[in-house]
Amino acid sequence: MTRLRTLSLKAVTTAAIVSTVGLLTAGVAAADTAYTASATHRCTFPGIPQQDVAITAFLTGPDSIPVNGTAVPTNVGGTATISAAVHSLLTAVGYDGIRGKATVPVAAARGSVSGPAAGLDIPETIYPAGGPITVNIAQDANSTIPTYTAPATDGTDTLSLVSPITAALQFHKKSNDTWANWNMTCTLKTTTPAQNPAFSPDFVITP
Repeated sequence: MTRLRTLSLKAVTTAAIVSTVGLLTAGVAAADTAYTASATHRCTFPGIPQQDVAITAFLTGPDSIPVNGTAVPTNVGGTATISAAVHSLLTAVGYDGIRGKATVPVAAARGSVSGPAAGLDIPETIYPAGGPITVNIAQDANSTIPTYTAPATDGTDTLSLVSPITAALQFHKKSNDTWANWNMTCTLKTTTPAQNPAFSPDFVITP
């Protein structure tokens, strides 16, 4: 009897563990997806002409969205990579740091987006001389993140970056340790063939 009781308890314990693992696995299966878009933009800078900047945007959204459903992305942000050549031009006119807020418009091919992602943080950073610069852009507690609404029919939907991407910046002047305001505008660079500023993968729209 004792052995039967022990086996029975083990069976119950094992069932509970399997049930728990099943719930955790279900959570992982329903986990959100990371969506990414990349394209070269022409951006304005203080004291120098427009320059190429490689912009990558990312967000986290659901694996799938039902027709007419809504979702608010999380982990919205990206990077802007300034080449070593552009960095040297900024150094030549006395700038060695940056901080500010970015506004990134996004459009949907079939659904709708309630507005741009605004107030994305660009943390204050002073850069050492030489080499490329990676400017980080991240959602914070003060950012405004738009709502996505799925189309009325199932299938897929594509989100894309929209020009212009703008940023209310301050550039650091090394010579006198001051910050100068600058409103940056970045437009998609015209290339042949044309660039694709779409996020990948597509959103999956379910019935």
